[in-house]
Amino acid sequence: MALVEIRNLTKTFSKGEEVITPLLDVNLDIEQGDFVSLMGPSGTGKSTLLNLISGIDQPDKGTVIVDGVEITKLSRSHLADWRAANLGYIFQTHNLIPVLTAYENIELPILLLPLSSTERRERVELALEAVGLSDRAAHYPRQLSGGQEQRVGIARSIVAHPKVVVADEPTGSLDTKTSDQVQVLLQRLNKELDITLVMVTHDSEAAKIASRQMVLDDGRIIESTNNSSMVPNALTHN
Repeated sequence: MALVEIRNLTKTFSKGEEVITPLLDVNLDIEQGDFVSLMGPSGTGKSTLLNLISGIDQPDKGTVIVDGVEITKLSRSHLADWRAANLGYIFQTHNLIPVLTAYENIELPILLLPLSSTERRERVELALEAVGLSDRAAHYPRQLSGGQEQRVGIARSIVAHPKVVVADEPTGSLDTKTSDQVQVLLQRLNKELDITLVMVTHDSEAAKIASRQMVLDDGRIIESTNNSSMVPNALTHN
Protein backbone atom coordinates (compact mmCIF):
# COMPACT_ATOMS: atom_id res chain seq x y z
CA MET A 1 0.00 0.00 0.00
CA ALA A 2 1.32 3.42 -0.97
CA LEU A 3 1.68 6.09 1.70
CA VAL A 4 -0.63 8.39 -0.29
CA GLU A 5 -3.31 6.87 -2.52
CA ILE A 6 -5.32 9.23 -4.73
CA ARG A 7 -8.21 7.69 -6.63
CA ASN A 8 -10.49 9.28 -9.26
CA LEU A 9 -9.95 12.72 -7.77
CA THR A 10 -12.03 15.50 -9.34
CA LYS A 11 -12.32 19.11 -8.21
CA THR A 12 -14.35 21.86 -9.84
CA PHE A 13 -14.84 25.56 -9.15
CA SER A 14 -17.47 27.97 -10.43
CA LYS A 15 -16.45 31.32 -11.88
CA GLY A 16 -19.66 33.11 -12.76
CA GLU A 17 -21.40 30.79 -15.18
CA GLU A 18 -18.16 29.04 -16.07
CA VAL A 19 -17.22 25.74 -14.41
CA ILE A 20 -13.46 25.24 -14.02
CA THR A 21 -12.09 21.73 -13.50
CA PRO A 22 -8.48 21.92 -12.28
CA LEU A 23 -8.42 18.18 -11.50
CA LEU A 24 -10.27 15.46 -13.41
CA ASP A 25 -10.20 11.79 -12.38
CA VAL A 26 -6.62 11.99 -11.11
CA ASN A 27 -5.04 8.76 -9.86
CA LEU A 28 -1.68 8.81 -8.11
CA ASP A 29 0.32 6.71 -5.66
CA ILE A 30 3.08 8.30 -3.58
CA GLU A 31 5.35 5.90 -1.71
CA GLN A 32 7.04 6.47 1.63
CA GLY A 33 10.21 8.46 0.99
CA ASP A 34 9.18 9.70 -2.47
CA PHE A 35 10.06 13.22 -3.57
CA VAL A 36 7.48 14.30 -6.15
CA SER A 37 7.57 17.57 -8.11
CA LEU A 38 4.46 18.92 -9.84
CA MET A 39 4.77 21.33 -12.73
CA GLY A 40 2.30 22.83 -15.17
CA PRO A 41 0.78 26.11 -16.36
CA SER A 42 -1.00 28.35 -13.89
CA GLY A 43 -4.51 27.17 -13.09
CA THR A 44 -3.83 23.53 -13.90
CA GLY A 45 -4.54 22.20 -10.42
CA LYS A 46 -1.11 21.92 -8.82
CA SER A 47 -1.89 23.87 -5.65
CA THR A 48 -5.40 22.39 -5.63
CA LEU A 49 -3.88 18.91 -5.50
CA LEU A 50 -1.63 19.97 -2.59
CA ASN A 51 -4.66 21.33 -0.74
CA LEU A 52 -6.55 18.07 -1.27
CA ILE A 53 -3.62 15.95 -0.08
CA SER A 54 -3.35 18.15 3.01
CA GLY A 55 -7.08 18.13 3.71
CA ILE A 56 -7.38 21.90 3.35
CA ASP A 57 -9.90 21.39 0.55
CA GLN A 58 -12.42 18.66 -0.28
CA PRO A 59 -12.86 16.99 -3.69
CA ASP A 60 -16.12 16.81 -5.61
CA LYS A 61 -15.37 13.16 -6.32
CA GLY A 62 -12.73 10.63 -5.40
CA THR A 63 -10.67 9.74 -2.35
CA VAL A 64 -7.38 10.65 -0.71
CA ILE A 65 -5.91 8.05 1.65
CA VAL A 66 -2.80 8.88 3.67
CA ASP A 67 -1.15 6.09 5.65
CA GLY A 68 -4.41 4.14 5.64
CA VAL A 69 -6.61 7.06 6.71
CA GLU A 70 -9.21 8.23 4.20
CA ILE A 71 -8.95 11.93 4.94
CA THR A 72 -11.73 12.79 2.50
CA LYS A 73 -14.15 11.26 5.00
CA LEU A 74 -12.91 13.10 8.09
CA SER A 75 -14.91 15.90 9.70
CA ARG A 76 -13.44 19.40 9.77
CA SER A 77 -12.35 19.10 13.41
CA HIS A 78 -10.83 15.66 12.87
CA LEU A 79 -9.04 16.98 9.78
CA ALA A 80 -7.48 19.77 11.83
CA ASP A 81 -6.19 17.23 14.36
CA TRP A 82 -4.95 14.96 11.58
CA ARG A 83 -3.07 17.78 9.85
CA ALA A 84 -1.37 18.85 13.09
CA ALA A 85 0.02 15.35 13.64
CA ASN A 86 0.61 14.12 10.10
CA LEU A 87 1.22 16.96 7.66
CA GLY A 88 3.88 19.62 7.16
CA TYR A 89 3.38 22.61 4.85
CA ILE A 90 6.15 24.75 3.33
CA PHE A 91 4.92 28.10 2.01
CA GLN A 92 6.46 30.33 -0.64
CA THR A 93 6.55 33.40 1.60
CA HIS A 94 7.77 31.78 4.86
CA ASN A 95 4.70 32.92 6.91
CA LEU A 96 6.79 33.39 10.04
CA ILE A 97 5.36 35.34 12.97
CA PRO A 98 7.56 38.45 13.38
CA VAL A 99 7.30 38.66 17.19
CA LEU A 100 8.41 35.05 17.69
CA THR A 101 11.99 33.77 17.54
CA ALA A 102 13.04 31.07 15.09
CA TYR A 103 12.72 28.55 17.92
CA GLU A 104 9.20 29.73 18.81
CA ASN A 105 8.05 29.76 15.18
CA ILE A 106 9.21 26.17 14.78
CA GLU A 107 7.60 25.11 18.07
CA LEU A 108 4.22 26.60 17.19
CA PRO A 109 2.75 23.60 15.26
CA ILE A 110 3.41 21.16 18.11
CA LEU A 111 2.12 23.22 21.05
CA LEU A 112 -1.25 21.47 20.89
CA LEU A 113 0.16 17.98 20.40
CA PRO A 114 0.29 15.65 23.43
CA LEU A 115 3.99 16.22 24.06
CA SER A 116 5.87 17.16 27.19
CA SER A 117 7.94 20.35 27.24
CA THR A 118 11.06 18.19 27.06
CA GLU A 119 9.77 16.35 24.00
CA ARG A 120 8.87 19.64 22.32
CA ARG A 121 12.32 21.06 23.01
CA GLU A 122 14.01 17.95 21.61
CA ARG A 123 11.92 18.10 18.44
CA VAL A 124 12.59 21.80 17.88
CA GLU A 125 16.31 21.36 18.46
CA LEU A 126 16.40 18.43 16.02
CA ALA A 127 14.53 20.45 13.41
CA LEU A 128 16.89 23.39 13.84
CA GLU A 129 19.88 21.09 13.51
CA ALA A 130 18.39 19.46 10.39
CA VAL A 131 18.21 22.81 8.57
CA GLY A 132 21.54 24.09 9.88
CA LEU A 133 20.16 26.86 12.11
CA SER A 134 20.96 25.75 15.65
CA ASP A 135 22.92 28.97 16.13
CA ARG A 136 19.94 31.10 15.05
CA ALA A 137 17.34 29.72 17.48
CA ALA A 138 16.97 33.00 19.41
CA HIS A 139 16.88 35.23 16.32
CA TYR A 140 13.70 36.94 15.13
CA PRO A 141 12.69 36.85 11.45
CA ARG A 142 13.92 40.43 10.93
CA GLN A 143 17.38 39.23 12.00
CA LEU A 144 17.47 36.45 9.40
CA SER A 145 18.19 36.41 5.68
CA GLY A 146 15.53 35.27 3.23
CA GLY A 147 17.18 31.87 2.93
CA GLN A 148 17.35 31.47 6.70
CA GLU A 149 13.68 32.43 7.02
CA GLN A 150 12.74 29.76 4.51
CA ARG A 151 14.84 27.22 6.40
CA VAL A 152 12.94 28.12 9.57
CA GLY A 153 9.75 27.47 7.60
CA ILE A 154 11.11 24.11 6.48
CA ALA A 155 12.08 23.22 10.06
CA ARG A 156 8.55 24.15 11.17
CA SER A 157 7.13 21.79 8.54
CA ILE A 158 9.09 18.77 9.83
CA VAL A 159 9.00 19.38 13.59
CA ALA A 160 5.89 17.24 14.15
CA HIS A 161 7.52 14.32 12.29
CA PRO A 162 4.74 14.36 9.67
CA LYS A 163 3.84 11.57 7.30
CA VAL A 164 3.95 13.96 4.33
CA VAL A 165 5.40 17.42 3.69
CA VAL A 166 3.84 19.49 0.90
CA ALA A 167 5.66 22.51 -0.51
CA ASP A 168 3.99 25.21 -2.60
CA GLU A 169 6.64 27.05 -4.64
CA PRO A 170 9.21 26.85 -1.79
CA THR A 171 11.88 28.64 -3.83
CA GLY A 172 9.58 31.02 -5.71
CA SER A 173 10.49 34.15 -3.74
CA LEU A 174 14.23 33.47 -3.42
CA ASP A 175 17.20 34.61 -5.46
CA THR A 176 19.07 32.02 -7.51
CA LYS A 177 21.82 31.32 -4.97
CA THR A 178 19.42 30.97 -2.05
CA SER A 179 17.03 28.90 -4.16
CA ASP A 180 19.85 26.46 -4.95
CA GLN A 181 20.67 26.15 -1.24
CA VAL A 182 17.03 25.43 -0.33
CA GLN A 183 16.84 22.84 -3.11
CA VAL A 184 19.89 21.07 -1.70
CA LEU A 185 18.33 21.15 1.76
CA LEU A 186 15.03 19.68 0.57
CA GLN A 187 16.76 16.84 -1.21
CA ARG A 188 18.99 16.17 1.79
CA LEU A 189 15.99 16.00 4.14
CA ASN A 190 14.28 13.62 1.73
CA LYS A 191 17.31 11.36 1.40
CA GLU A 192 18.68 11.43 4.93
CA LEU A 193 15.46 11.64 6.98
CA ASP A 194 13.23 9.69 4.55
CA ILE A 195 10.75 12.58 4.49
CA THR A 196 8.04 12.21 1.86
CA LEU A 197 7.82 15.45 -0.13
CA VAL A 198 5.32 16.74 -2.68
CA MET A 199 6.46 20.03 -4.23
CA VAL A 200 4.71 22.40 -6.63
CA THR A 201 7.09 24.53 -8.67
CA HIS A 202 7.25 26.60 -11.85
CA ASP A 203 11.03 26.19 -11.91
CA SER A 204 12.09 23.33 -14.20
CA GLU A 205 15.53 23.20 -12.55
CA ALA A 206 13.97 22.93 -9.08
CA ALA A 207 11.69 20.16 -10.34
CA LYS A 208 14.73 18.09 -11.33
CA ILE A 209 15.81 17.61 -7.71
CA ALA A 210 12.76 15.39 -7.16
CA SER A 211 13.00 11.64 -7.71
CA ARG A 212 9.63 11.75 -9.52
CA GLN A 213 8.66 14.60 -11.84
CA MET A 214 5.06 15.11 -12.92
CA VAL A 215 3.23 17.59 -15.11
CA LEU A 216 -0.39 18.59 -14.62
CA ASP A 217 -2.35 19.97 -17.55
CA ASP A 218 -6.07 20.18 -18.29
CA GLY A 219 -6.82 18.54 -14.96
CA ARG A 220 -4.74 15.44 -15.58
CA ILE A 221 -1.25 14.15 -14.94
CA ILE A 222 0.08 14.01 -18.49
CA GLU A 223 3.70 13.12 -17.84
CA SER A 224 5.60 11.25 -15.19
CA THR A 225 9.33 10.69 -15.24
CA ASN A 226 11.83 9.26 -12.81
CA ASN A 227 14.92 11.30 -12.06
CA SER A 228 18.07 9.73 -10.69
CA SER A 229 20.24 12.84 -10.82
CA MET A 230 21.69 14.07 -7.57
CA VAL A 231 22.60 17.50 -6.30
CA PRO A 232 25.60 18.15 -4.04
CA ASN A 233 25.07 16.97 -0.49
CA ALA A 234 26.88 19.94 1.13
CA LEU A 235 24.70 22.80 2.35
CA THR A 236 26.18 26.28 2.14
CA HIS A 237 24.80 28.47 4.90
CA ASN A 238 23.26 31.79 4.00
